[in-house]
Amino acid sequence: MIVVLRAMTPSIPLELIQKLPKTDLHVHLDGSLRLETILDLAEKQRVELPATDPDALRAAMNLGKNCGSLVEYLKAFDVTLLVLQTEESLYRAAFELAEDAAAENVRYMEVRYSPMLHTRRGLRLTSVVEAVLAGLRAAQEKFGIESNLIICGIRNVSAASSLEMAELAVAYKNRGVVGYDLAGAEYDHPAKHHRAAFQLVRDNNINVTIHAGEAYGPESIAQAIHACGAHRIGHGCRLRESGDLLHYVNDHRIALECCPSSNVQTGAITDLASHPMKLYFNLGLRVTVNTDNRLVTNTSVSKELWLCHSEMGLSLADLKQIIVAGFKSAFLPFHVKQAYLRKISEELAVFPDNDFPAATNSGILM
Repeated sequence: MIVVLRAMTPSIPLELIQKLPKTDLHVHLDGSLRLETILDLAEKQRVELPATDPDALRAAMNLGKNCGSLVEYLKAFDVTLLVLQTEESLYRAAFELAEDAAAENVRYMEVRYSPMLHTRRGLRLTSVVEAVLAGLRAAQEKFGIESNLIICGIRNVSAASSLEMAELAVAYKNRGVVGYDLAGAEYDHPAKHHRAAFQLVRDNNINVTIHAGEAYGPESIAQAIHACGAHRIGHGCRLRESGDLLHYVNDHRIALECCPSSNVQTGAITDLASHPMKLYFNLGLRVTVNTDNRLVTNTSVSKELWLCHSEMGLSLADLKQIIVAGFKSAFLPFHVKQAYLRKISEELAVFPDNDFPAATNSGILM
């Protein structure tokens, strides 16, 4: 008879992960509102929502539910954008996002959004940027969390609009904007069509991150890096399909902004247990863990890290490495990152690694 004795290891409580200092480098402003804020803003602005009951609205927006595709997942933003068309609402959304992040000890956050989506009621693009920056700065003063902005172009909108967003990023460089991104529906909307926008931001020495390899294959990642100059990749789920490209990304320390729960929700990954993030981490890639959308995915950074432990078997020591990778990958000046890393390393050392080794199902055959 063969008996498998499974090793029993203590699980890391979510409460412990909440105490760890963290980053969130991939979080969308318009996907991270509080549900009660949407309802409140809709009432004040006299905006009609699909539902006014919180539970009914949650169901209508598929919050936390598997949507089957990125296109279906993005439909929730049709609702959030309805109430994010005033300076007051943008300020509030930014402030509350930073407040929620600070409550779980996120120390540094890069918030991304596309200002062109917030001009339906006549707001100037500059006002859209300044309202969000003001909200983030107010939260920093009150809660101590440092936040910066990443301006997004949209794949499935015109290249001219992406160039306009790039111009906005250039205008606000050193004033709170630290990067430029290309988001939106990935399939059939190649990044190379927006090459002029990327050329402009690179000519101005602005950091580039691009959503790639989520709803399309590794070709999308290669294009993001080689045609558009990406310094980080958003998601990158399908990088494992090209071993050569995977090692290029690893060798050049191009960070991956992993958003595990979101990837399951959009159908990019079947389930958390089969997420390639663990493979990437084990191979030495610079892996970061992020929320993507706190509201739409019903998550937090702490929850995502806890799921990496409970569903992927990562140890506390592994999670610490991932947290450090987040600070290393931040779009911050080198000396600022150095200071963060010294402080964060000291704080993480307080939590002993050997208390929470990697979960394992391997055992002894008898």
